[in-house]
Amino acid sequence: MPPWKTAITRADILPMEVYGRERAERRRALVAVKRDRRVPVGPHAMFLFENYATMWQQVHEMLFIERGGEAQIEDELRAYNPLIPQGRELVATVMFEIDSPTLRHRLLGCLGGVEHHMELQIGPHRILGRPEGDVDRTTAAGKTSSVHFLHFDCTDEQIAAFRDPAVPVLAAVTHPAYSHMAVLPPATRAALCGDFQEGCPP
Repeated sequence: MPPWKTAITRADILPMEVYGRERAERRRALVAVKRDRRVPVGPHAMFLFENYATMWQQVHEMLFIERGGEAQIEDELRAYNPLIPQGRELVATVMFEIDSPTLRHRLLGCLGGVEHHMELQIGPHRILGRPEGDVDRTTAAGKTSSVHFLHFDCTDEQIAAFRDPAVPVLAAVTHPAYSHMAVLPPATRAALCGDFQEGCPP
């Protein structure tokens, strides 16, 4: 993967025949990347912290599977570039993973507005997630989506605290119908520290 970047450009897109030859190896390599970027919160929520590498792979997978050619590339870049951290934030895809259709329907039906109840706790700092504004993830009937995209915007002080191993960091869902939190393990914190970049404007 290229060095730390804030956006995928057209020049970063491989020809599909090249990607097809490399696909299996690249997917195996990404499993290791994602392993240190996943945090289960409670029995059903999974926080996956995204970066350039995860989004690069996602764009290529969409292009490879859907075969939309050149016309599809701009749409995929527009969809996935907003999920690449910009240097002063962490970005997470939060998925509610529920095997039982009955339980999934019941739980998601109780979780309206859950996208406004996801946060990071960095020592004394509480950083409420900012939902990606692509679509409304909660219906008028109060049923939420199983997938949410969150930005956690951080100050210099919060970034410094995140980098301090002595400061506890937790991911949390605080919705009344699903209230759980989880400590970020050292390997995850080490991986996510790379999403913060020095010299980025506030």
